[in-house]
Amino acid sequence: MLTVMTTDPIQRVIGNFQESIEVIRDAMDNITADIVAAAQLMTNALYQDHKILSCGNGGSAADSQHFSAEMLNRFEAERPGLAALTLTTDSSTLTSIANDYSYDDVFAKQVMALGQPRDLLLVITTSGNSPNILRAVEAAHEREMPCVALNGKDGGELANLLKHNDVNILVPGPSTARIQEVHGIVIHCICDLIDRQLLGQ
Repeated sequence: MLTVMTTDPIQRVIGNFQESIEVIRDAMDNITADIVAAAQLMTNALYQDHKILSCGNGGSAADSQHFSAEMLNRFEAERPGLAALTLTTDSSTLTSIANDYSYDDVFAKQVMALGQPRDLLLVITTSGNSPNILRAVEAAHEREMPCVALNGKDGGELANLLKHNDVNILVPGPSTARIQEVHGIVIHCICDLIDRQLLGQ
């Protein structure tokens, strides 16, 4: 694995590009089948008039919103909007749950309220250890919802929490930035596969 060590700004930028390319290449070799499985699981849920809930923290919250926007509006092809909802955007709900209960519950309580059996939960994390993500997955399982995880590093506690019918897309990158870069590509791959399966070639 390439490590960017130089203090020269030009070389640091080049090194970041090179490291990103290497992580992306490794991911292409290792997680392609999991991406296909995740897209199929999501497509099946949408075909059956179920919805996709998604959540994450920080940059992963932004990725959650990105995914939801691609579903609700469009990706690259004209199509009706698809039922997807991110749990990261309602500041009143997030702050009331965090204030009255715990920040660890901000997603789980929404999953319990909004999720229905055979809906799907997409969780996005670079570590697999965020307590609010773990509780969200537990809530989804309680609601009989399958889960797709965009995960990172060694998978953390999340890897052990997921069940056999869930999909864990694990990106063992050297840093949060590299993992998030691959997560962005994975989101676009999933959106592309969903569109292909719903609309044909």
